[in-house]
Amino acid sequence: MSADASVAPPVAHDDDASPRMIASQEEMKQNRLPLEWRDYCAHKLIPLRKCRYDNYYLPWRCEDERHAYEKCQYDDYKRRMRLATKVREQQAQEKQEA
Repeated sequence: MSADASVAPPVAHDDDASPRMIASQEEMKQNRLPLEWRDYCAHKLIPLRKCRYDNYYLPWRCEDERHAYEKCQYDDYKRRMRLATKVREQQAQEKQEA
């Protein structure tokens, strides 16, 4: 087995496809989600907030929900950074051609 066989191939990302909102506006309104938190990860935040409320915000409870929400936020951040890099590269290329 060669050393290259253990290396995973690069992951192809679809930067042009915007993520899909899973939580509806009505769900977010019913769960009294503040406007600034109504993003692509709102569907993870709703159960996290409910769990925190039910468990009096005990830090050792709701770890799975918190981790899922933070992972969603991180993945969204990475997606936006890939998109921003792509836009900067396109702008630099257009500037070079002009």
